[in-house]
Amino acid sequence: MAAVTSPETSPQPRVYFQTPAAEELEAPVRKQGRVTVKYDRKELRKRLNLEEWIIDQLTDLYGCEEEAIPELEIDVDELLDMPSDVERAARVKDLLVDCFKPTEDFISALLDKIRGMQKLSTPQKK
Repeated sequence: MAAVTSPETSPQPRVYFQTPAAEELEAPVRKQGRVTVKYDRKELRKRLNLEEWIIDQLTDLYGCEEEAIPELEIDVDELLDMPSDVERAARVKDLLVDCFKPTEDFISALLDKIRGMQKLSTPQKK
């Protein structure tokens, strides 16, 4: 808020600004990020760890760097939608058709890791 002095007390008008109160100087409370509000933070961490594990396993299976892995997408949500582990295993095996190394250990470990995970569906807006 500014206050202007009257012309009688000073040859030129001056503007003075009030300093904010002490409460106004405190840092605002940090809000939780939008993504972690929409989704459970633990589920996001589990999903991230799983995706990093998948990338590590695929680099070992294909014997190359991450950038050189053939274009394939293991959609965890799609796997979670399937009714049985047999169907999940068949789907992953189909995705890894170009891999010449044995994939059975990877597939069984992947199915163990996704067991009990929740699907990360897009939340409905209110």
